[in-house]
Amino acid sequence: MFLTWHLYGSLPQDRYPPPHHQSAGRAFVWMDRYLDRAEQGPRFLQQEAIATIVIRSLLRGVELNHYQLGAFVLMANHVHTLMLPRIPPGKLFKALKGYTAHEANKVLSRTGPFWQGESDDHWVRDD
Repeated sequence: MFLTWHLYGSLPQDRYPPPHHQSAGRAFVWMDRYLDRAEQGPRFLQQEAIATIVIRSLLRGVELNHYQLGAFVLMANHVHTLMLPRIPPGKLFKALKGYTAHEANKVLSRTGPFWQGESDDHWVRDD
């Protein structure tokens, strides 16, 4: 399963959904390219301490047998993973995003949403 999730506020509401009606695949590419440019919004994943939290959490999920991790990449404002889940994806996503958000907010001395959405179903692709 290919999973991508992004920081809260990294994709402005007026830019989503993408212009014109597009297939799910084209909309995904449009959003990914927008996020890759990182022209505005938070870029917390550029900070070593925040990136380390996310990486350690991804590796911990492997240790807990929640998934088999094929590959991952952290960008300034989003994460891509290729994994074979061993627990329901919704539960996996909630645990991974919840823990990393809590820990990152502690490091950043902030409160509030860290990742966009609770499940971001439009970012889960298994094709």
